[in-house]
Amino acid sequence: MSTKKNNKKAVVIVGIALAVLAAVFVVVYTQFIGRPVGGTKEITVSIIHADETERTETITTDAEYLREALEEKELVSGTESDMGLYVLTVDGETVDEANQEWWNFTQNGETLTTGIDTTPIADGDRFEIAFTVGW
Repeated sequence: MSTKKNNKKAVVIVGIALAVLAAVFVVVYTQFIGRPVGGTKEITVSIIHADETERTETITTDAEYLREALEEKELVSGTESDMGLYVLTVDGETVDEANQEWWNFTQNGETLTTGIDTTPIADGDRFEIAFTVGW
């Protein structure tokens, strides 16, 4: 009988610990994930193509997230996934995944850790989208 009580106690303790960890995760996630900024903002997007030519576009937008701002100017397209848009084409140039080609996105000099669907933008942000080869 004592073993059953100990097992139940262990299950309750593990359940409480998991609930606490989940709560901590939610708090940390909401504190550190970028939040969208409302209103009109101006961002700069530099695109570096495979041939190393560069195009810079200044975008004035009310969009809250990068994808919407880029799509307003018809700069990106790709395939939809559970995680958002998987960008294959930028400024008319399409990568060839068989050759390990992909688009690297940075925001204010830092590599994005979110997809463009969930990357909030703020006035003055600078983005770079660079054609990249190799995983």
